[in-house]
Amino acid sequence: MKDPRDYLDHEKMSFLQIIVVLITVLLNAIDGFDVLSISFAAPGIAREWGTTPAALGVVMSMELIGMAIGSFFLGGVADRLGRRPTILGCLAAMTIGMLLVTTATDAIQLSIWRVIVGLGIGGILACINAVVAEFSSIKRRGMCISIMVIGYPLGGTFGGLVASNLLATHDWRSIFYFGAALTGLLLPAVYFFVPESVHWLTRTQPKGALEKINAALTRMKFPSIPGLPTIIGQETKKSITDIFSRSMAGVTLLLTLVYFLHITTFYFILKWSPKIVADMGFSPSLAGQVLVCVSIGGAVGGAIFGWLTTRIELKKLTIIILVLSSIFVAVFGRTSADLSQIKLLAAFAGFFGNAGISGLYSILAIAFPTDLRATGTGFVIGIGRAGAVCSPILAGFLLQSGAILPTVALVMGLGSLLAGLILICLPTRSETVKEA
Repeated sequence: MKDPRDYLDHEKMSFLQIIVVLITVLLNAIDGFDVLSISFAAPGIAREWGTTPAALGVVMSMELIGMAIGSFFLGGVADRLGRRPTILGCLAAMTIGMLLVTTATDAIQLSIWRVIVGLGIGGILACINAVVAEFSSIKRRGMCISIMVIGYPLGGTFGGLVASNLLATHDWRSIFYFGAALTGLLLPAVYFFVPESVHWLTRTQPKGALEKINAALTRMKFPSIPGLPTIIGQETKKSITDIFSRSMAGVTLLLTLVYFLHITTFYFILKWSPKIVADMGFSPSLAGQVLVCVSIGGAVGGAIFGWLTTRIELKKLTIIILVLSSIFVAVFGRTSADLSQIKLLAAFAGFFGNAGISGLYSILAIAFPTDLRATGTGFVIGIGRAGAVCSPILAGFLLQSGAILPTVALVMGLGSLLAGLILICLPTRSETVKEA
């Protein structure tokens, strides 16, 4: 009997498959804007409430805490209940959270609402890597993942342009109204155009699985199947403990550490660059433009990385990118109060920072089999996001303690360097878990 997953894995990608991949790009773009929205708003929040750098660093980390929790737990939910309902629930939480942010009157309320936003973002991050892998053909999988990752900086780029214009005429709350509207628009897009994963339905075989699989296959212009394929018992009994099995534990822990370290470096640029530039005497709208340059660089970096993966071995390329990320973050910290130079260095830091994210997401897609993809990705992102939580807090305390910017940037840049060195120990693709 024909396994329906073979159509998606080996046939030419259908129009619906391409649409699903493009929607994941938009989902990642919304994530990119929602995460960076607090960075755009930070100067205005600090001015209105008189928030200290250390306290502001804590506020900026709140949605990251939610992201860590959401990734860790909701990745497992997506493997048990399905990709589609998990994404829809996460989008609803993000929309509500962004709206509630506008009602905050102090840092405590703001932190609570940002945690809710983070929960939704974390769940989506755990899901979309699995969705792209399961709706793309094996031949195009690496490129599709790279395209999906580009959505994050694109969201920061275009959202940042709008945010900078909003800040010129409105207060910081307008950014979150804009983010809530964009997030809410994706709810009907996912509902109508993203069917449940055929891979997930075939593996779990819930009630009505055959009808849902055939409906999805029909929409993708593939033949229907007369019955569900037989799934061996071992394949239906996967759980989070399987990512710590003898064959997977080393890969899981190593990738989590690498992701943690690189995210620590990357989020220093994402979270603190607008405040650093504003402290140099530039207006909040001009400071926001620097973050837009980070996002533009990130989008270009992700695109070029996807192209380079067809020519350079994935692990080797990712290691090189991580080392260069460390170098350019350190160089960014030594720039003078020259806005053109700041923008250029910020763009390079974003270029290599997001290219490193693309590399790690691509490695995650081949490191975990289909049965564990959302769970494994969610665990790595969830625990690894502790680096994103620690990053703005650590930088905030370093700055408040009197450390000069070049020293802070050098310290924060070490994360990507260590990540690259540790990644050398990761088994090659042939030694990792093969695609399920």
